[in-house]
Amino acid sequence: MLFNSYIFMLAFLPLTLLGYFLLGRLPERIPVNKLFLVLASFVFYGYNNPRYVPIIVLSILVNYALSQGMLAARRKAVRLPLMLLGLALNLGVLFYFKYHDFFFDSLNSAFGLSLRLNRVALPLGISFFTFQQLSYVIDSYRRTVPRYNILDYALFVTFFPQLIAGPIVLHSEVVPQFADPRNRRFSFDNFAPGLYAFALGLFKKVIVADTFAAAVDAGFAAAATLNTAEAWFVAVGYTLQLYFDFSGYCDMATGVGLMFNIRLPINFNSPYKSLSIREFWQRWHVTLSRFLTTYVYFPLGGSRKGLARTCVNLMIVFLASGLWHGAGWLFLLWGLMHGAASVLYRIFRRQYDALHPALQWLLTFGFVVVAWVFFRATALGDALAIVKSMFMMDFGPLREELTSAFALPGGFHPGYNALYMMVWYALSLFACLGLRNTYEKAMDFKPTLANAALTVLLILYCTLSLSKVSVFLYFNF
Repeated sequence: MLFNSYIFMLAFLPLTLLGYFLLGRLPERIPVNKLFLVLASFVFYGYNNPRYVPIIVLSILVNYALSQGMLAARRKAVRLPLMLLGLALNLGVLFYFKYHDFFFDSLNSAFGLSLRLNRVALPLGISFFTFQQLSYVIDSYRRTVPRYNILDYALFVTFFPQLIAGPIVLHSEVVPQFADPRNRRFSFDNFAPGLYAFALGLFKKVIVADTFAAAVDAGFAAAATLNTAEAWFVAVGYTLQLYFDFSGYCDMATGVGLMFNIRLPINFNSPYKSLSIREFWQRWHVTLSRFLTTYVYFPLGGSRKGLARTCVNLMIVFLASGLWHGAGWLFLLWGLMHGAASVLYRIFRRQYDALHPALQWLLTFGFVVVAWVFFRATALGDALAIVKSMFMMDFGPLREELTSAFALPGGFHPGYNALYMMVWYALSLFACLGLRNTYEKAMDFKPTLANAALTVLLILYCTLSLSKVSVFLYFNF
């Protein structure tokens, strides 16, 4: 089920809120509200494809059993095989659904083999709930987690605002909040900023990101024939599309969480304001960076074993990040590019930090834009063609397929579509660079008449604009 759909906004969300808080009025020793929320989350997850509900249910049961076994065992010699089994099972399931065909297809191409491909659809959110449970399994081996009951653990994994596209939460961030008796009752102080954040996220996705999507799709479809101006507009357009798509999802997830009195960790912190590639990854997909740092980078030695080892560790982390985002060589190349940029920053940090902040921002943003081209392209040739066009100084007019996405409703003044397009880009860049992020606004939200009117208008306008329901880009990962 999608946040930006009629069924979610008009039926699922209000009914789930009503049921959760009504059941929350029962005595605390009867956690029916938690059970209701877990079942509702399964409905949310399986709405479009119920066949994948048993996968997440089995995953929860197996990981919970392994964690309980490790928490009960004092000897590392007992816990270690259980932890390794948990790693093997979780990564094995992820490999089967997400990487099997990519790996086997690569072997077929490289060695002329005819290995059979699975051709199964990727279960929604499998990368997210797998990493979330991996963190719990590893922490159980370290004996740094409490022994939750199965209901609390299931709610930690399945809480629907973060189930499909993050954030990748830690047990300590949400389970204590569900245990707080004050959070069992409806709170206008949380609901109002939650609805406000949801409205802003909905606007970012439905109005802004999906508008850029039309131009970006047209541009990548004609990658080989773009002139320099078109190539830059397409590359920056995807940069903005992905920003507002993922930012919109994070805002909506944060907002829905607040409606249930749950504060999810920040996962998107104005990344295009970054002055270095290191800062970018402290702001973009914050919880994924935290997971890879905690469970990959630090166990490899982090930065404690010399510069050369640090650089190798950074490359491994970013290759893992690229592969996590998708099973394809271009995702690996994108990870390699970010890894190389991070290594260069680590080596030349003193010289880089001495540059003017404006130049630092330009270098960082320019690199991110170019790297996103490889992330978005479906073929290496298309990505190289666009990047080549960006620097060939072959300027010309913008084709109608790009500008028409920004036309005014009703087809008014089509001759000015290129101007409207530039206004869209300018306003969107200003929003990325000059405005506070929604998480900050929600945390100090004031229930004023102006905020109430803005929230209602945004939801109404976006609801009326839902001519089609588009999937969030991070659902593909």
